[in-house]
Amino acid sequence: MKNKTKWVYSFGAGSAEGDASMRNLLGGKGANLAEMASLGLPVPPGFTITTEVCSAFYDNDCTHPAGLTEEVAAALANVGKAVGMNFGDTSKPLLVSVRSGARASMPGMMDTVLNLGLTDETVKGLAKLSGDERFAYDSYRRFIQMYSDVVLEVDHHSFEELLETYKEERDYFLDTEMTADDWKAVIDGYKKVVADELGKPFPQDPEEQLWGAINAVFGSWRNDRADTYRRLHNIPESWGTAVNVQAMVFGNMGDTSATGVAFTRDPSTGDNHYYGEFLINAQGEDVVAGIRTPQALTKRAREAMGDEAPSMEEAMPKAYAELAAVFDKLEKHYRDMQDIEFTIQNEKLWMLQTRNGKRTAKAALKIAVDLCEEGRITQEEAVMRVDPHSLDQLLHPSLDPDAPRDQVLSGLPASPGAASGEVVFNSDEAERLAQEGKSVILVRVETSPEDIHGMHAAKGIVTARGGMTSHAAVVARGMGRPCVCGAGDLKIDKSEDFFSVAGRQVKKGDIVTIDGAAGRVYAGAVPTVQPELSGDFAKLMGWADAVRRMKVRANAETPHDARVARDFGAEGIGLCRTEHMFFEADRIIAVREMILAEDKKGRETALAKLLPMQRSDFEELFRVMSGLPVTIRLLDPPLHEFLPHSDDEIEEVAKSSGMDAQKLKERVHKLHEFNPMLGHRGCRLGVSYPEIYEMQARAIMEAACAIAKETGEKVTPEIMIPLVAKREELAMLKARVDAIALAVLKENKTKLDYLVGTMIELPRAALTADEIAKEAEFFSFGTNDLTQTTFGLSRDDSAAFLPDYLRQGIFERDPFVTLDPDGVGQLIKIAAEKGRSTRPEIKLGICGEHGGDPDSIRFVEGAGLDYVSCSPYRTPIARLAAAQAKLEKSQGGSTN
Repeated sequence: MKNKTKWVYSFGAGSAEGDASMRNLLGGKGANLAEMASLGLPVPPGFTITTEVCSAFYDNDCTHPAGLTEEVAAALANVGKAVGMNFGDTSKPLLVSVRSGARASMPGMMDTVLNLGLTDETVKGLAKLSGDERFAYDSYRRFIQMYSDVVLEVDHHSFEELLETYKEERDYFLDTEMTADDWKAVIDGYKKVVADELGKPFPQDPEEQLWGAINAVFGSWRNDRADTYRRLHNIPESWGTAVNVQAMVFGNMGDTSATGVAFTRDPSTGDNHYYGEFLINAQGEDVVAGIRTPQALTKRAREAMGDEAPSMEEAMPKAYAELAAVFDKLEKHYRDMQDIEFTIQNEKLWMLQTRNGKRTAKAALKIAVDLCEEGRITQEEAVMRVDPHSLDQLLHPSLDPDAPRDQVLSGLPASPGAASGEVVFNSDEAERLAQEGKSVILVRVETSPEDIHGMHAAKGIVTARGGMTSHAAVVARGMGRPCVCGAGDLKIDKSEDFFSVAGRQVKKGDIVTIDGAAGRVYAGAVPTVQPELSGDFAKLMGWADAVRRMKVRANAETPHDARVARDFGAEGIGLCRTEHMFFEADRIIAVREMILAEDKKGRETALAKLLPMQRSDFEELFRVMSGLPVTIRLLDPPLHEFLPHSDDEIEEVAKSSGMDAQKLKERVHKLHEFNPMLGHRGCRLGVSYPEIYEMQARAIMEAACAIAKETGEKVTPEIMIPLVAKREELAMLKARVDAIALAVLKENKTKLDYLVGTMIELPRAALTADEIAKEAEFFSFGTNDLTQTTFGLSRDDSAAFLPDYLRQGIFERDPFVTLDPDGVGQLIKIAAEKGRSTRPEIKLGICGEHGGDPDSIRFVEGAGLDYVSCSPYRTPIARLAAAQAKLEKSQGGSTN
């Protein structure tokens, strides 16, 4: 990069070189600090080192670009000038905080250092300047501990242990009971820990401290927890982080000082009430780290939680009034709920951060709808404000209010939702058990950023310490995990074999249920009830439906799934997998008879038993969908899937069905294929055994005729032939389906429309779609198999090595979760274009698992397909994602 590039942007004292629009360059925190400074809010002066420096840092073996040192020195001198202090000065020492700031919020994932610039000499100057020796040495011990942990990589537990031992020996309970002399003694112990660990003393040069912290922040962009968080939230590593260096303001200068975190609205419910916590005589890390349980921001919240400790509104009314005015100004300016960090130093309010606050899905819906109805945002903006992935939180059950329950403990309702699972006490074990398919509840004294993998693996989280804005609470809300924080009566045994509450023990592995909305934990599994999706949800979904272009259907083969899909707004069935119906106990025997039959006549005899069962299945689906389109896929999997495999199973089936065991074993052996997913399945079965597809076609058409007569509504079945590779396959099978359909319509003296189409799930089918469209009246892209056959990957087996590909950046996303736009996506585009060139009115959709993935839906909108089909419970997610994709496309955003 050229030397003339500007690496550093200053802010504070009522002006700024950047603004909120420069988020990509300055990171979210830096951009918003600049914006607040420009708005005239009380922001301590500072400067931002851009994200481009982070990129250059990694591109050049962790060295700084030319010119950075000089720009930082100049900006630091300006900060000192603004506050009347100098960095490294022993009489008027400027102290700074050094914080990360990526363009996407990553709470707690990267490193922060406070009180930087303190040394054995400057601490004396701070003591004299402030007139408070205890405050100065409290700040110094905090700095040594934080800097040693973040920059020098000395385990923070060593410091915590030393401090706890010191307090126990002197019968102190709170840190605030410690005197200046106590802190001096602790500092001597801390410095000894560093010297013993590193073989050299704690650095006494403020310049060395500053660059050590800056490098540590850049280094933390690629630490394990940040990597995990980025992977979970699809944040590209290439974005990098900015570094914000800012003059320190102190919330630990006695009882007229405080620090806090607040939201302009409730991030759990979305209610339009200020929500937050603060601590008197503390620094910001005390609140978010959950080391002390903080006090409520408002009197209303304090009373609701039954707290005795006064709220900020009561204890510091003047500062609270100033803060409330700032809340209103920021929310009006950003037109969204804000998450704010603030400090009060000797009764003066300082703003340290604002950002759009992380919130639960319920809160996101309510806030979006409320802001729209308050006239602050449009309906389209409200639709764009809710993350479709987050709707998953709303589609899950809550505790049955009538179910009996045995309460074990209570705490703060940090993140709503209900979850049951077995108790675990560490994140590694939580992850391991979750990978084994077990549901776990992670129970910790407090969580730290290192717990991110365990929190993601757990169904819910419980902590003994920390408030509603602690790390556990913020991260749990962002992940949609139920969470109970600050359960003060919870005592975890050092062995991590059990926890106890008032003498009652709950062991590792015991099942508990947590109710995050009420802040309670119960013994055992408590029954749940399905959610009511009305009110704000229905309103926002109505706005989404008004703007989206694509239809949303559901994958369903049972009446229950079809009803769920309709309740969630599905506009038809995009995939009914008929083979799922074959596995039911009353029909698997007939299916096996058909497979074991020696000739066509024997197969037809067995199929005749299945016909009324299939017809009944389809009648139910047509009845539930009430005139909406239903796409029915004819039999797809290889026949061996319907047969028993082990000798014991074969014996059992032979005995119960009256079949010959040896004959059954021979047939199983004959049907065995080395690679059945690429073998005798799909339309290939129809070619070999056309009577199977003829039976299914008859069942579909007879059901359609019956329901059309019963309801008087139009019924349009869409009959889908799977795994077609050549036009000739489809032509042959379509002719048989048409012949059956015409015969059934004639027998029933009925007229109704039906379509015959195919599933495009092979690259050859995509590349010859113009030929296939001569026979097919619709294409449904089976993206699960199209991904398998394009990549040559088995969805069932690749899970063993896909994590390596993701970790090493070979795949940015799991191609079975998010559609691969460059390979699979291009095949879809080619097939769509070729299909329409032959048959302009051809109906196009996708029905693989990608149909419920918002990023895949964005691609499908860009490709101009007519609909997506997904699992019933993901229908609302797809509806919202389809609306957002349409809005993005119309606003010129990328849909690829």
